[in-house]
Amino acid sequence: MKKTSFRQLLRDPVMLLAFGFGSGLAPRAPGTFGTLAAIPFWWLLAGLSPAWYLVLVTAAALLGCYLCGAASEKLGVHDHGGIVWDEMVGYWLTMFMAPAGWAWALYGFALFRLFDIVKPPPIRWIDRRVHGGVGIMLDDILAGIFAALLLQLTALVIG
Repeated sequence: MKKTSFRQLLRDPVMLLAFGFGSGLAPRAPGTFGTLAAIPFWWLLAGLSPAWYLVLVTAAALLGCYLCGAASEKLGVHDHGGIVWDEMVGYWLTMFMAPAGWAWALYGFALFRLFDIVKPPPIRWIDRRVHGGVGIMLDDILAGIFAALLLQLTALVIG
């Protein structure tokens, strides 16, 4: 597998999106950088109604199945670490109907990264058994849903 450069990403829209606009090229912790890259997009999404938010994030998830699968094929590797579109979608799911403010954005970031890294059941099971673009996306979608539930529970308790 060849090392991918930002210049190469700019020439290929699939790779550019799959690599989170270049954030996946980070030499260490590309998933963390991909999640960070998702935050400005979340600020744009946060102003939408819950219905439109879900429509756009669902569309991003479906697009991600294609993007992640196509990028993996181009790189000749399943779930290359630089493919971070799945982390972006997972973060957007985490932040669905989250309270406004930087503290909540950072809390959602921490929760999502925790679930994405630790991969508690059934996330780990799915990560090991579902392959292709759907597999790449599905474990992060579940991590995002778990993180969203915990974030909403926290917001409910705090009031």
